[in-house]
Amino acid sequence: MKIGEVAKHTGLSVKSIRYYHDIGLVCGERNEAGYRVYRHRDIESLKFVHQCRDLGFSLEDCKLLLGLRNNDSRNAEDVKQLTRNHLAYVEEQIGKLQNLRSQLQQMVSECQGGDQPHCAIIDSLNHQH
Repeated sequence: MKIGEVAKHTGLSVKSIRYYHDIGLVCGERNEAGYRVYRHRDIESLKFVHQCRDLGFSLEDCKLLLGLRNNDSRNAEDVKQLTRNHLAYVEEQIGKLQNLRSQLQQMVSECQGGDQPHCAIIDSLNHQH
């Protein structure tokens, strides 16, 4: 299957598929005309990577997970630990976003708005570190 068809089947952009090929994540074979051709196994791997990326896994983690997926003698604990680490990262990011939301809510509540030139938001931003 050529790359355009693969994009339709996987939900990935052609650019992403090419990038994954270039970094050695999922590689199609080149035919006589030089086009990348993807087999069913490659398409399933691309779908897997797409799902991993949708869950926020890094490309490095995707490569590890893909390797574990393709290893019949894998240790499920390795998969669990990798996912546990990613979950900790996501929870950290959520905490940062909640703090950011709180700061922004505070700034909005302190600003009176209107036609006046004084703005508590600008004042607050001027005093941030």
